[in-house]
Amino acid sequence: MIRDYQAIQKTWFLRGKQRIIQTTGKHRGVKLLATVDYVTGRIVWQEDEYYTAETFLIFLKKVLTEYPTGKIAMILDNARIHHAKLLASFLNEMKDRLELVFLPPYSPELNAVEGLWKWLKSDVINNVFYHTVAEIRTNVQQFMEEIMKVPLMIVDRLCVRF
Repeated sequence: MIRDYQAIQKTWFLRGKQRIIQTTGKHRGVKLLATVDYVTGRIVWQEDEYYTAETFLIFLKKVLTEYPTGKIAMILDNARIHHAKLLASFLNEMKDRLELVFLPPYSPELNAVEGLWKWLKSDVINNVFYHTVAEIRTNVQQFMEEIMKVPLMIVDRLCVRF
């Protein structure tokens, strides 16, 4: 979830003139799901109103549609929705095409998507006040569209090369 905490991140201001970022006092945000292809830098993403096992299942189907052939290994954290019973029959049915690989707890540095969220927050959320969630959505979409135009930049920034 990309929250609108209005965090100040690496900014400068004249001594005695600290920058002030407004806040609504509410924890609003945008719920996102995404994959980053380590080889091509391609991103598949979607925004949802809720972050549930049902929306995750819809996202898995979207990823399979975007990659109609071949085997997909998806690296995930251990969020509850990634282990939901609702997914079991689908994953069993797709076992020849889709494998979910779970990272050890507290290891976000191993997941390229976490780097994407950090990048997005840095460019879209930090040091900015949004009056509405719709403004956040618009800027998130613009950010994603812009970076997807340069997939090699995504690989260079997010993907570890061996």
